[in-house]
Amino acid sequence: MMLGLKEKISLYGFNNLTKTLSFNIYDICYAKTDRDKRDYISYIDEQYNSERLTNILRGVTKIIGANILNISKQDYDPQGASVAILITEEGMPCELIDPSCNKGEISTLRDCVMAHLDKSHVTVHTYPESHPDNEVSTFRVDIDVSTCGEISPLNALNYLIGSFDSDIITIDYRVRGFTRDVNGHKYFIDHAMSSIQDYIDQQTLEKYDAIDVNVYNSNIFHTKMMIKEIDLNNYLFNEDPYDLKPEVRREIRNKLSKEMIEIYHGLNVYDKIEK
Repeated sequence: MMLGLKEKISLYGFNNLTKTLSFNIYDICYAKTDRDKRDYISYIDEQYNSERLTNILRGVTKIIGANILNISKQDYDPQGASVAILITEEGMPCELIDPSCNKGEISTLRDCVMAHLDKSHVTVHTYPESHPDNEVSTFRVDIDVSTCGEISPLNALNYLIGSFDSDIITIDYRVRGFTRDVNGHKYFIDHAMSSIQDYIDQQTLEKYDAIDVNVYNSNIFHTKMMIKEIDLNNYLFNEDPYDLKPEVRREIRNKLSKEMIEIYHGLNVYDKIEK
């Protein structure tokens, strides 16, 4: 679904609206032993290294119709990765591009590339996490897509959801600033908007419980999604669920469900119940 009005607004100068999509996903895994936890963190860290994340963000840039000016990427020790891409709505002649920009071509000869984060940029950060007293490990990905002009990050939402194994998804979309038409009339948003869910594929939505918390008069939109069905084949690490007794499988599902519910609501729900 592409954004846009049926009748385009004749603007005075550049479209100064800034549209920002903050996309946050959690992947949950049951890893019982310390070795399983280490193996899971290593696996997920390799699966979503900075090179793969860069390719995902390249895809986002292509979908929204932007052009890459600069890429900076980094893998971290012991785990995690970050990528930042400076983008522009319109293509720019080479002579106008800052010579410190790499235009998306990362040279192996350069130790570091600093990103110039302007009004239009795409960033991603990963956070693998485990705790010795908890058999449930998590992998969090934070993605921010901020654009100015007519292009919108919402057009890449389905692509982003499909690029990760997402048990819990939180999405924030906000339109900032204003632009004017040729008569000087201000526009604080340039497209019809009722819910982020309108831009998510229906088959995807059917897999999740989803709620909206929107502030329409401020052009702030928030959607939270949590996977409905827990298939242990997708959550056990180095273990076959059919080798476990029914009561053990039930206990694992309860632990996974507890973790998801607490992350989904942003509260230690069960601690409050126990008190």
